[in-house]
Amino acid sequence: MITKIYLIRHAEAEGNLFRIAHGQYNSIITPKGYRQLRCLRDRFRDIHLDAVYGSDLLRTQTTASALYVPRGLPFLPESRLREVNLGSWEQRTWADIQRQDLETYINFNKHPDRWHVAGAEGLLDVRARATAAILDIAAAHPGGTVAAASHGAALRALLSGLQGLSGEEWGESKYGDNTAVSLLEVEDGVIRVIYRDDVSHIPPEASTFRRQKWVKSPQATEPGLWFESGAGAGGEQILTAMLGDVPAGRVAFVLEKNDLRITEYALLPAFQGQRYGVQLLGQAVQYARTHGRDRLVLTCPAGAAGYFARYGFVPEGDGEMAMDISLVIRDI
Repeated sequence: MITKIYLIRHAEAEGNLFRIAHGQYNSIITPKGYRQLRCLRDRFRDIHLDAVYGSDLLRTQTTASALYVPRGLPFLPESRLREVNLGSWEQRTWADIQRQDLETYINFNKHPDRWHVAGAEGLLDVRARATAAILDIAAAHPGGTVAAASHGAALRALLSGLQGLSGEEWGESKYGDNTAVSLLEVEDGVIRVIYRDDVSHIPPEASTFRRQKWVKSPQATEPGLWFESGAGAGGEQILTAMLGDVPAGRVAFVLEKNDLRITEYALLPAFQGQRYGVQLLGQAVQYARTHGRDRLVLTCPAGAAGYFARYGFVPEGDGEMAMDISLVIRDI
């Protein structure tokens, strides 16, 4: 009997938006990611599913909820579908990684079979555990149809292996955009890739890749920010945003009893309008979580309410805006 397994990359999450390396860091879905999930839900509206699996990280469980909640199915966590553990790269900006070790960064994307970072998994090991998970899922649902949510690098490793690609061919294969769908058929322990990385359900304006330069780069590189840390006289944490060796702006924040307050958020004029600003927000989110805060608050500058609303901030009165960054699954 043939078992069909739909593989789904998670919707846009914070690491994708903020340009931060999130392997097994437990980030959450962005506002654009929720728009993608509504499209994913509609794509599967008329497809029968016997079960819905996913890695045990929040961004995949939230993605899977677009499929299991409408059907009244339970979510079945499968840790072997997790993203690669990035070791010492976890929670660093991709720009900082490129600045410090460009060759290893290029290997991650172009020569994944020989990529190695301290404390990280090998991508061949990720492929092996994900393949084993797929075979076990198929064995549990003979003749059935299931869906499983996973992650970009893990799915690229898995699908490239199932297609029999060499290391060089694997490095030339594409990543799937957020909520990309692939279809496998499994029969008698043999896995066939029917199609991979399809995003026909996502309109161009909802695509994550459409606005990211690394996807179009021959070496998968992109310009981006890294941050130098300092402290203000009033106890503020100040991060200077650097583009290469040039200061591009800064973000500052202070811990309050229940929140993290952003006190400064600015890019120099030469760097505005190039989508660098959201990377400042990423630093604030990570600092807040590290220090046990679940909300960001700020006094919104005149004319900037629309910008901050785009990323999830809502008005609180008297010019204040706040964003909830707690690690929970939200309704789609």
